[in-house]
Amino acid sequence: MSKALDKLGLARRHLERVLAAWGAPTDWDDLSLYGFYCLEAAVEAAASCLGLETSKKHWEKADVAIELHKKHGLPDVEQLLRDLNDARKSAAYGDVPAPDLNAEDVASEIEQYVDAVATLVGGA
Repeated sequence: MSKALDKLGLARRHLERVLAAWGAPTDWDDLSLYGFYCLEAAVEAAASCLGLETSKKHWEKADVAIELHKKHGLPDVEQLLRDLNDARKSAAYGDVPAPDLNAEDVASEIEQYVDAVATLVGGA
């Protein structure tokens, strides 16, 4: 359970940056980077709590998010993870187009996911 709590704490720290970044003017660099890492840490927290294996590979964490949604009732964030990964790459490398995202919706969806994982981890 310690790993789940550690990952949830990391997700919450990243969430603070997400919530600071989405307002006008939106800081897409921070929103995409910290949003992506926040969701990944939250997925890892939930997976650890449930005894599921995770990976260091971004696309495999998206696959774990699918399982967490389908088998454990967590919100579906698989597409958001993929979109934020592309947004992160766009901001960092400029080698992929940025996805069309709404900053407020992104921040809200991330916050809801972290809250759902906190409920799961807290109830375990």
